[in-house]
Amino acid sequence: MNISAIAFTDMGEQWSGRLNIPIDRGIPVMQWTRDHFYTSDALLFIGACGIAVRAIAPLIQSKTTDPAVLVMDESGSYIIPILSGHLGGANALARQLAEITGAQAVITTATDVRHVPAIDTWAKENQCTIENPECIKAVSSSALDGRQIGVAITERMLTPPFPVTLWLRPRTVVIGIGCRRGISSELLESQILAFLRQCGISILSVRALSSIDVKRDEPAILTFAAKYHLPFLTYPADMLRALQGDFTHSDFVEKTVGVDNVCERAAVQAGGRLLVGKTVMDSMTLALSGDADL
Repeated sequence: MNISAIAFTDMGEQWSGRLNIPIDRGIPVMQWTRDHFYTSDALLFIGACGIAVRAIAPLIQSKTTDPAVLVMDESGSYIIPILSGHLGGANALARQLAEITGAQAVITTATDVRHVPAIDTWAKENQCTIENPECIKAVSSSALDGRQIGVAITERMLTPPFPVTLWLRPRTVVIGIGCRRGISSELLESQILAFLRQCGISILSVRALSSIDVKRDEPAILTFAAKYHLPFLTYPADMLRALQGDFTHSDFVEKTVGVDNVCERAAVQAGGRLLVGKTVMDSMTLALSGDADL
């Protein structure tokens, strides 16, 4: 975890060695916070809680994207997570730092206080993404009140099974891609999203993109991968050609890149079995692999 820390006194700065974290000092706090809020996994303020609250207030956007923010007093008596306790990991980090410093972790989220499992923490620990985070509050409130809650864990886009359903998307599928060189980013994105709709799969369940290594620098694929925070895996033709399995054959593709099929073979090479075979889209071919049961 990438942790940025700032202190306001000599005493606070001395925690750097104990925590094994570089601690900034003498920097205007508002500027420091702007510089680190979007690039750090966690921000640690060693000083007054009010300073941290004022510094982060203009920058807060969403519990799904905001970093963990914690405050520790300069004497190391208390450490308080004040933002992104669950999804951002502030509560867990507070407990870890408390073990190092001997501080008391002051956890205030209701689910933790009442020992009710937090669904957003569970989702993160189990490599699931929450598609509709606006429902977290309603589901957590129901759990705290002892009422039944609705949670669906699936890659598929289905009709909600409960009046209020929290959709958790496990990242289990890989998209294999073959495309025309120089394809526009807009066209590639629209075709991939249309393909996923056709398959009934949420984009949040995609764990990687995969192709042949001659496509490693394809701008449109790199743009899509960056936008959706997906790794882009590529493989040499001989590795794809050696892959055992029943794949669609194309003489043209084999003559062009040295292997008879790119999208299916690349998808399977990245992991899992072939779920959706070669699908011809505008200027590209796509396939899905993974461990899901589609």
